[in-house]
Amino acid sequence: MNRDKNDQLSDEDLLQRFLHDRDNKWLGILLPRYSLILFGVCMKYLKNEDDARDCVQQIFFKVINEIHKYNVQHFRSWIYMVAKNACLMWIRGQKNFKVEWNENLNLRDDANEQKQHLSEREKMLDLLQENISKLKPEQQACINYFYLQKKSYAEITTLTGYSLTQVKSYLQNGKRNLEIMMTNKNEQ
Repeated sequence: MNRDKNDQLSDEDLLQRFLHDRDNKWLGILLPRYSLILFGVCMKYLKNEDDARDCVQQIFFKVINEIHKYNVQHFRSWIYMVAKNACLMWIRGQKNFKVEWNENLNLRDDANEQKQHLSEREKMLDLLQENISKLKPEQQACINYFYLQKKSYAEITTLTGYSLTQVKSYLQNGKRNLEIMMTNKNEQ
């Protein structure tokens, strides 16, 4: 398998190849593209890094085992909905979920502040997800491995086949490009 050539395939091409031959190597190229986006979605709902990582793993497991049951036309939209549903199910499954509040605060004002904060955070995460998808596949992969999966440079070189210099460059350029895109969008 020519990794570089296959990395350039569209989401839909990778999905069609998986559905045709059921070889998980196609999902192995497709799913890492969405790790950071899914992590952002899960953080938005779950507000806990460990829970968000666990939820992303459950989403990947669900995709691998069940995607063939669905007629997925737009993978990005579909996996986003899967992630939202998984987060809601996760929250429902939490037996000890409690709303904590301080008796000295006006609950109405606190609720309005929380809504505003969540709305702003949701917009920022949506923008981040949108901008990550605009990065080159090499930058997406390296950012995913380094920031989401906490892989070392050496591990990333092994996983991707990129040289150490390339990994450092893709990470640096990807991070810089994200910052530029986020700044430009916020200034508009």
